[in-house]
Amino acid sequence: MIDRRPMKQFLPANMTILVAFAALVLLQEPRNASTEAVETAPATARYKIDSAKSRFTVRAFAGGFLSALAHDHTILIREFNGETDFTFGSVEPASLRITIDAGSLTVIDKVSDKDKQKIENTMRDEVLEVSKFPEITFKSTGVSANRTGEGQYQSRISGDITLRGVSRPLTINTQLEFGDKELHAKGTFALKQSAFGIKPVSVAGGTIKVKDELKFTFDIVAHP
Repeated sequence: MIDRRPMKQFLPANMTILVAFAALVLLQEPRNASTEAVETAPATARYKIDSAKSRFTVRAFAGGFLSALAHDHTILIREFNGETDFTFGSVEPASLRITIDAGSLTVIDKVSDKDKQKIENTMRDEVLEVSKFPEITFKSTGVSANRTGEGQYQSRISGDITLRGVSRPLTINTQLEFGDKELHAKGTFALKQSAFGIKPVSVAGGTIKVKDELKFTFDIVAHP
């Protein structure tokens, strides 16, 4: 027996199937795009500074008319911490944060205990004023890096350093080397004490004094 009902009675069911199929296609495409974005996103990491395996020093140079009779001094920064965020394979984007305990700076020259104590007291009480400003901080605002070898990069880290309550911009050129779950960062930079409102120490009526510019050297190790 032939069903002679009008064809329009079958259209709603057919249309339902078509609409459902179209919706499935539309929903599936964004999901695939999202999955692909997650799979191709570069891996990032956060490493913390290992101060026990790192070395951070300051070099103060003698100046003045009788500077030949004075000595340059090497000061060790004993206590500091921080962390760095970076991207595997390119370094960028990246960031760095460091906090130094200002009271931990220690003279490591071969001087008498009396002279060592005098220098450290002057540095902590008069120069750094650690009772008012216990920390020295650096926070990056931008990092760029160029690959120079396997796991090696030449990096330029720009940021702000805060010393004795005064913040100034600072750019540090750094050599980075990535090992097995370890990061080495080596470099040097200079600061002028006067930029932070510090008057360089002088004795003997100014005939012997510490030069305005200080040189910092670091070899920092960081781990995940």
